[in-house]
Amino acid sequence: MMLSRTQFPHIPIDRPHPDVRRLIRVLLGQERTPRPPMVEFLIDPFVLQSIVTGLLGREWVDDPQADRRASTAYWDNDIACWHQLGYDYVRLEADLLLPIHTTDAPDVTAGSQQIRHWRDRHRGMIASWDDFERYPWPRVEEHDFFPFEYINSHLPDGMGLMVSHATGVFESLTDTFSTEGLCYALYDQPDLVHAVCQRMGQLMEQYNEHLLDLDRVVALFPGDDLGFRTGTLIAPDQLRLYVLPWHKRFAAQAHAHGVPYFLHSCGNVEAIMPDLIEGGIDAKHSFEDAIMPVTEFHARYADRIASLGGIDVDVLTRGTSDDVRARVRATIEACAPRGRYAIGSGNSIPSYVPVENYLAMLDEAQIS
Repeated sequence: MMLSRTQFPHIPIDRPHPDVRRLIRVLLGQERTPRPPMVEFLIDPFVLQSIVTGLLGREWVDDPQADRRASTAYWDNDIACWHQLGYDYVRLEADLLLPIHTTDAPDVTAGSQQIRHWRDRHRGMIASWDDFERYPWPRVEEHDFFPFEYINSHLPDGMGLMVSHATGVFESLTDTFSTEGLCYALYDQPDLVHAVCQRMGQLMEQYNEHLLDLDRVVALFPGDDLGFRTGTLIAPDQLRLYVLPWHKRFAAQAHAHGVPYFLHSCGNVEAIMPDLIEGGIDAKHSFEDAIMPVTEFHARYADRIASLGGIDVDVLTRGTSDDVRARVRATIEACAPRGRYAIGSGNSIPSYVPVENYLAMLDEAQIS
């Protein structure tokens, strides 16, 4: 795909000017600006490839999954993409390598050759104490931190690094028990749920400590999907008992290292927002118009935490570029005056979002 730079004149492809310290000041309420900074959680490799080859004119190199040290060109492209699109940071996450049951299927996006890995929601690796004792728990020392270390040492001036493991405490519980298995275990074996949660949390805490030692890290930014369209995935009191204490600990861990704690969580989590805020999160990410538009959330919570993103993925996917630009303008007009806001998608940039729409969002966001 060839993309003309003249289509997107405000994306600073040739002259990026990152200022991650300003981004953090804005999100912590220490500075206000009529043109908010940009934020993104994930950009699908299929979209990255289109931008790297079609807009930046670079050669694409696939992610060397088998040996991440085999080629640094993938990570160079990743850095270049975030940098030249106008972001102030690179966000990177990595799998905790928890053994789980999955089903593989091809990506249905036209032109994508990726294989998607779907979690088994009916059959878990842990369903009893015997399973717990036999479970091959990974050790942090076994993880390959090279991608984090490489990006950390190769960031352009002015950029920072936002980091995390790939799944949060609740998501990891549903991955190991399965969603169905966790629902049974919460009532039949709550002590087992607690034990698994403790092991998960301790593993993540150790993992975070490695990441927070990197000198260009500016935020801990994990994802932990706690809700669906109308409510939390399990009862709020169960989240308060098993999951939210760990987010409080992770926030304290980040703050002890002098960086903020941002949380991506899909779904309707309004019932536990006071708990999350009191637990120390500095910003909330993931918004869906059908649940609560970011403009409404920001009006409600801007005096307590920052709001990240909010341009609905449905608009990005099915709207025209003009639709996207109009939504970006309206969102900035509503949110920027209150401060503590960064513009971006409501969730992420999946493979099915038209690249032109994604770039239109970035271009509109950077009009001076």
